[in-house]
Amino acid sequence: MRIGLFLLTNLGVLALASLTLNLLGVDQILNESGTGLNLTSLLIFCAVFGFSGAFISLFLSKFMAKRTTGVQLITNPRTADERWLMETVKDLSQKAGIGMPEVGIFPANQANAFATGWNKNNALVAVSAGLLQRFDREEARAVMAHEIGHVANGDMVTLTLIQGVVNTFVMFLARIIGHTVDKVVFKTERGVGIGYYIVTIVAEIILGFLATMIVMAFSRYREYRADAAGATLASREGMIRALQRLQAESQAGAPSPMPKSMQAFGISSGFQQSLGKLFASHPPLEQRINTLRQGL
Repeated sequence: MRIGLFLLTNLGVLALASLTLNLLGVDQILNESGTGLNLTSLLIFCAVFGFSGAFISLFLSKFMAKRTTGVQLITNPRTADERWLMETVKDLSQKAGIGMPEVGIFPANQANAFATGWNKNNALVAVSAGLLQRFDREEARAVMAHEIGHVANGDMVTLTLIQGVVNTFVMFLARIIGHTVDKVVFKTERGVGIGYYIVTIVAEIILGFLATMIVMAFSRYREYRADAAGATLASREGMIRALQRLQAESQAGAPSPMPKSMQAFGISSGFQQSLGKLFASHPPLEQRINTLRQGL
C-alpha cells in the first residue's frame, strides 16, 4: 500500500486522539503560565497517544485484513490445493520456529499473498486464488516462505514500534510549530488561539506525509529480509522464479488483487515510479531478484 491498512488505521486513531486532546483542553493545560509549552509533559502525552495509535492498528490488523480482502479461512481442507497449502504452511512454520498461523485464500486473479498479525504465534497468512492456480508448487512454496519470514522476523511488531516513534514526533513537532506560529504570527498573549489549532492540524498532515517515507523505507528493507527467509525456508531458485513471475504479471498490467489499503502487506506492489518510489512499500522486483542472485 502506498498508505497501507496499518497506516490508515493508525492515522484514524491519531486524528481521534488529536481531536480528543483539543476537546479536553489538554493543549491549554500544557501551556505553562500562558507563555510557553511544557515540553516534557507534551512529549509524554504525544508518546502515549502516538504509540496507542500504532498498537491499536497492530491489534486490529488481522481483523481488518480479513474484512478488507474477503479472505476465506481454511479450517477443513476440501480440495487438493487447500490441503497442500495447509501442509506447506505447517511445515514452513515449524522450520521458522513459529506457531501455526491461520491460513486463508482471498478471491483475486492476480498472484499475491500477505501475512499479518500482532503475535508471531497467532498470525494470518493468506494467498490469492490466482497464485495457487498459476504458480507451480516450488514457486508457491517460496511465496509462502516469504510471508512466514515476515512473521518469524517480527516485522509487524517492529513496524509498530517505528510507527509509534514517528507518531510521537509528528504530534510533538506539530504542536511546537502551532504554538510558535500562534505566538509570533497571531500574537496570542495567553493560552492558545484558533491559529494554534489550525496550524497544528496542517502541520500534522504535512509531517505525517513526510514521516510516511520513513515507514515505507523500513518496509522496503524488511522485504529483502523476507526474500532471504523465503530462499532459506524454501529454495533460492524457487524464490527467484516466484519474483520473476510476479514481475512478468506486473509488466503485463494485471490489476491489483487487493485494495490499495492492503497492498503493503502483499508480496508484490506496483507503485514504483518517480517520487512514488519514496512511498513504495516494496522495492522494485528487479532489485529483489538481483539481491537474491547475489546471495545477499
